[in-house]
Amino acid sequence: MNHGITEAFLDKIYKLTKQFFALPTEEKQKCARETGSIQGYGNDMILSDDQVLDWIDRLFLTTYPEDKRQLKFWPQVPTGFSDTLHEYTMRQRVLIEKFFKAMARSLELEENCFLKMYGENAIMNARFNFFPPCPRPDKVIGIKPHADGSAVTLLLPDKDVEGLQFLKDGKWYKAPIVPDTILINLGDQMEIMSNGIYKSPVHRVVTNREKERISLAMFCVPGPDKEVQPADGLVSEARPRLYKTVTKYAELHYKYYQQGRRTIEAALI
Repeated sequence: MNHGITEAFLDKIYKLTKQFFALPTEEKQKCARETGSIQGYGNDMILSDDQVLDWIDRLFLTTYPEDKRQLKFWPQVPTGFSDTLHEYTMRQRVLIEKFFKAMARSLELEENCFLKMYGENAIMNARFNFFPPCPRPDKVIGIKPHADGSAVTLLLPDKDVEGLQFLKDGKWYKAPIVPDTILINLGDQMEIMSNGIYKSPVHRVVTNREKERISLAMFCVPGPDKEVQPADGLVSEARPRLYKTVTKYAELHYKYYQQGRRTIEAALI
């Protein structure tokens, strides 16, 4: 909806995602994540004995910049997966540039303000998610509550099965299914850049007893060489600066996520 990507192309992504997760285990294991690496196919990395694991299979791939791609983790089956993911990434780059400019204008800032902090070498990570049916959805979570460590996350949710929920005023609310929509979720780094005007919402994914569910999240992360901080035009006596300058925030976020902690707290002044 208003994202410039055709329904037919989104259907192709859904189809390829389902085909990959339906492959025999030995075929998916050809893309298996290596020890100490986040890229590839698998489940949660185990960082502590008391870690709460998500009910999910993942395929995590860095798709931009192109020289950061580790193609050994990119599936050769189903046919067309890699080419389609490349095209989707390029289309998402166009979308994210328009979005950052619109966000800046909405706050009466110079339209490239956020884009400059995002950087030309910003990273895009695709995470394909598969949630199998769960016999105890009352006891098991698909993805534990968290806020994203990105600047922005572009989510292509399942077309038929609900699961995503957002936390507001202590209550969980379902995200409705809207066909052919890309859900734009603001991450912690946008909260920092906007000096807290825009918030990074806490969300989770619940499981389903009878139905499997898929989704594709594209995490848009400022380049590792970029310093992310509140925009100058959003800091004043009336609204003091709330956040420190941060770099490589996404690396810190992954550790906090597995511990069930909010990374944004480490950025508060």
